[in-house]
Formats: sequence, C-alpha cells, structure tokens
Amino acid sequence: MGIAPATDTTLGSDLLAVVARINRLANQRVRLPLPFAQARLLSTIDAEGRARISDLAALDHCSQPTMTTQVRRLEDAGLVSRTGDPDDARAVLISITPQGIATLAQVRADRGSAIDPVLDALDSSDRETLAAAVEIMRGMLATY
Repeated sequence: MGIAPATDTTLGSDLLAVVARINRLANQRVRLPLPFAQARLLSTIDAEGRARISDLAALDHCSQPTMTTQVRRLEDAGLVSRTGDPDDARAVLISITPQGIATLAQVRADRGSAIDPVLDALDSSDRETLAAAVEIMRGMLATY
C-alpha cells in the first residue's frame, strides 16, 4: 500500500504518516537495549536538559504517577539522575547521565542502521533531496 503524493492541504498529515511508518520500520528491524517508550523518554530528557517529572508527563501526555514510574526505571538502570530543583525545594529535576547519553547514542545508531538498506537503495539525487528535507525539518523544530 503506497502513499499518495502530498497536496498543500495534506502535507502535514502526510509527513507525520511517513515519519511514523519509518519509525515503525526501524523499531521492527532492531533490538533496542531498552523498550522504545523508555528510549523515547530518554531522548526527551536529553533534549530538555533538566526537567521536572510534571513537565515530562505533560510532554508525553501521561499522568505524573505514570511518568514517575518510567523515570524510576531509567534511574534504576543508571540512565538518568535526580537532583533538587534550586527554584523549588519540593521538586526534583531529572537529567540524563553519561551512561544514558551512551545508551541513547547506541539506540540512535542502531535505529539508523536499521533503515540504511532503504536509504542505500536511493539514487544520489533522492538522497540529496532527503538530506535537504532533514535539514528543513531540523529548522522547523528549532522554531517550534
């Protein structure tokens, strides 16, 4: 089942659908050192720098108790650490550890390798177009 070419009115939904399918393809073809949901959370913590559990829960659209459980699993694995929030003595900040950074780098490399055969099959013009599109998307994220 293919995907029809995007129109101006469907570009956003088409982009999200294709990215989701590529993510599924990568996840199906690789064995990660931790569950995908935990890898995604680790990536979020890495991107945020330091974050409160309530902020992570809001970003992930889940309850604070659910996020506390997920963070505890990452903490038990040595991938994140908790420190006191200097602005609020009642709160803690979650940050990624050096081991978490290494694990996340491995997850990203493994997932990238999983789709390398698909990318290798592209001609050089399509690869250049795709590389340009990735840069455009990075720019979009920088302003989002």
